[in-house]
Amino acid sequence: MKILVAEDEPLMLMAIEAKLRNEGFEVIGTQDGRQALKSLETIVPDLIITDILMPYTSGLELISIVKSNENKKIPIIVLSGLGQEDTVMEAFQLGADDFITKPFNPTELAVRVKRLLKIPPGQTKKSK
Repeated sequence: MKILVAEDEPLMLMAIEAKLRNEGFEVIGTQDGRQALKSLETIVPDLIITDILMPYTSGLELISIVKSNENKKIPIIVLSGLGQEDTVMEAFQLGADDFITKPFNPTELAVRVKRLLKIPPGQTKKSK
């Protein structure tokens, strides 16, 4: 299963990629919303994880574009810093499926990814 990650903080992106790859997922990492949209021209991920505040194209714009076309069913997890409650609510209104407040535990992220992809608890993607 493919997961597209849009995160402009390099260390955060590397941590997310490492955790999800360890769980058996194919991860496509991008450093901003514009790169994520370009990736969507050639791949259809099973799930998208996006930061909200990124250069060029924000996470909100990314959600809006993804949910307005044929990819409406792709689940989206939003990453947000503390104090961005209004922005998180806007993300939900645009069609986001879940959110995680930064900083977060990578294991929690993996659990939420599996929940949205309907992978049973305790089962890794590798053992499926």
